[in-house]
Amino acid sequence: MAQLEKLMAEMGEKPYRARQIYSGLNAGKRISQLPAVPASLKAALTERFEDEPVRIIKTLVSSDGTRKFLFSLADGNLIEGVLMSYKYGNTQCVSTQVGCRMGCKFCASTLGGKIRDLTSGEISAQVQLVNALYAQDKKRGVTNVVLMGSGEPLDNYDNVTAFLRNISCPSGINISLRNISLSTCGIAPAIYRLADEGLPVTLTISLHEVTDEGRRRTMPVANKYTIAEVLAGCDYYFSRTGRRYIFEYALIAGENCDAAHARGLIKLLKGRPCHVNLIRLNRVEERALSGADERTAAEFLSALQAGGLSATLRRRMGEDIGGACGQLRASHLKNTDGN
Repeated sequence: MAQLEKLMAEMGEKPYRARQIYSGLNAGKRISQLPAVPASLKAALTERFEDEPVRIIKTLVSSDGTRKFLFSLADGNLIEGVLMSYKYGNTQCVSTQVGCRMGCKFCASTLGGKIRDLTSGEISAQVQLVNALYAQDKKRGVTNVVLMGSGEPLDNYDNVTAFLRNISCPSGINISLRNISLSTCGIAPAIYRLADEGLPVTLTISLHEVTDEGRRRTMPVANKYTIAEVLAGCDYYFSRTGRRYIFEYALIAGENCDAAHARGLIKLLKGRPCHVNLIRLNRVEERALSGADERTAAEFLSALQAGGLSATLRRRMGEDIGGACGQLRASHLKNTDGN
């Protein structure tokens, strides 16, 4: 909002024009569709900014009600997002980059590497569009946000923190920061930086292993930052925000979900102000890894709980529409290329 107010002043417009524009954009409208804004001002804005920075070009609906969106950006790049319905509301998973350079072996988002960062406006537009589609009776269509789509949020730090301030702004969509989760593969210095931002989102760490050696097999970031360094960052985050942090642990068949790994995870995390979110890996066609079966997942969960950890097994959603991040984009690009 402050940026819009500054822009309006530079353009010689009254301050209330900033509020009109901000309200319209948060309602999912293009610049050219903004109500009550003079045509001359809309024309001036579209000369400087994209009229439609993000648009939905494909929607897939799962048998469980999960919706997956393929978004096209103004430059022709593609990203994707997911809307998941729960008893407490609708959670939208958003992307922060076109592709990803982190190289995690179980993720489809990294298949083509990182193309570019998304701007804060492009990240916001994903939520604005979906919220406008599913809002009912003045209630938000999106109540919670997870930054777990394509890209590493802390690798696009400035745009992501600007997005967090925008999406939680009381005069905008006003999603509470406590209803927003940011998932990182563990860029330790950026965790410290985020802790000092005054943005108490739920910090979620993609852990997926209990030793540095094991983690390096599937997560290249582990070659730069050890588990101990990541945990120290989590400690600092908790000291600054008071927020319990989450560890994501994808159960990969034959890799990380036997009894020894359960014991290792308990030893690593017991006593910390954290929760473990177990995930049965969605299969990615281009990857050789596959998720653990239901019995293995249940046994692993029971072992963690018996060992004193707070842990749950995430309900599998959207598997029949390519629920894993990056799958829809990869499939679309492959079909478009005719390969």
